Amino acid sequence: MTTSLSDRPSQITLWGSKTSRVLRVHWALIELDLNYAIKPLRPRTADMDDATFAAIAPQKKVPVLQDGNLTVCESSAIITYLAERYSSEQRRLIPTDIANRAAYFQWISYATMELDATSLYVLRRHEDLHEIYGEAPDASRIAREYFNRMSNALAQTVKEDEYLVDNTFTGADIVLTSCLDWALRYQVPIPDKLHGYLQLTRSRPAYIKALSANGN
Repeated sequence: MTTSLSDRPSQITLWGSKTSRVLRVHWALIELDLNYAIKPLRPRTADMDDATFAAIAPQKKVPVLQDGNLTVCESSAIITYLAERYSSEQRRLIPTDIANRAAYFQWISYATMELDATSLYVLRRHEDLHEIYGEAPDASRIAREYFNRMSNALAQTVKEDEYLVDNTFTGADIVLTSCLDWALRYQVPIPDKLHGYLQLTRSRPAYIKALSANGN
């Protein structure tokens, strides 16, 4: 099934739905005011065997973005691509200043690797998806402890009333917010300062629209 956010024609298609990583891409697209079509495939379902999807994404993982003839996978890469291609003076998701760009890449990498891949996805595998990947209580415990260390280190730098890079909203804020949301759903505590930061980022209208578009 294909849905669209408007009746206007679009060359952009987002494959995927109902995951934190897909939410990130919805949020970026909406922040940039881009029209796009949605193909709401769910991971680990028969949707993944869709012939068209398998042809563009043989790894059978979402999100996947098609923009004309270009296909981009991995949520952080998609957000950065969209930011590089479609940012304007009015709507910008990646800095132009070299020092701020370095900070952008540092934060988006930190959230993707230290919080998502090393911590949260371990919990998803061995708690939510234990019937596939097996139960691993020690791995889950260590993942929670690791997230705690990394989030407390984060709280020493992040300001509760400012965005990550030069107090300007970027794709790095999208990825970090999605990770903190994810942690709270898994009942992983986060430092008080990060609750203040979440209040700031969640107040953006595009965040609310992205939740709806993602099927949350």
